[in-house]
Amino acid sequence: MSRKVANRNAKSKKTVEDLLSIMAKLRSPSGCPWDREQTGQTLKPYLIEEAYEALEAIETGTPEAVKEELGDVLLQIVFQSRIAEEKGEFSFGDVVHILAEKLLRRHPHVFPQAEDKSAPITVRNAKDVTKVWRRVKEREGKYAKRASALDGIPLALPALERAKRMSQRASVTGFDWSNAGDVFAEIRDRLAELLITLRKTSGKAGEEALGSLLFLLAHWADRKGMSAEEALRKANRRFAKRFRKSEEERSRSRKPAEQLRPEQLDFLWRDIPKKRKPE
Repeated sequence: MSRKVANRNAKSKKTVEDLLSIMAKLRSPSGCPWDREQTGQTLKPYLIEEAYEALEAIETGTPEAVKEELGDVLLQIVFQSRIAEEKGEFSFGDVVHILAEKLLRRHPHVFPQAEDKSAPITVRNAKDVTKVWRRVKEREGKYAKRASALDGIPLALPALERAKRMSQRASVTGFDWSNAGDVFAEIRDRLAELLITLRKTSGKAGEEALGSLLFLLAHWADRKGMSAEEALRKANRRFAKRFRKSEEERSRSRKPAEQLRPEQLDFLWRDIPKKRKPE
């Protein structure tokens, strides 16, 4: 690519300022009726949806897909900021400023603060960094208003992710098993309890036993360096691929699913992973 073409492409690239101007126009009286009608409340579902689509792209997509989905997340931030600016609350620039200040403040081991006369902070690993973050948050008063260590964990988080966050917070206070093996022993006990409960009833008691087991699994996975939420997302994708493949197999056999014997359906399920490429 010639230097002239490269310069022309660079000039044609839209900037953050362009994005903010586009959003202002969309929200203006001569803009888009749908965009003008939105509020911070009506946009909440889109923020969650776009975040999950970005997550899916990061896990399974191409760089182009990731780039597009991250743009959609940024749109929601710009949209919310524009609505707040119209109400005289804050602007996108304020959001950027607060974030930059927070990053500087919460990384004193990278950006020493001029007003801090204490000895330079040295960290050896990510665990040390977590301790630094906690000390900085304490100075910020982030924990001062909390009546419980569990306060501040978003209710809207997926249940398995929220279970992990809750168990992590509880662990900091000393409310935890001594090692992952003890957690797994508790899981075996809960599984046995669940099986006994389900033989007797499938009502509230069974639901509670299942919930306890899922909570413990999320905690055990975290102790082992895994994310139960991510593991389940990946399992969902594997199931979807296998099920679609089984539908193709059934279509080729020209038999509706209800006419296949259970052992045939089981064979399709178990046989598919051998035929598919590694994920």
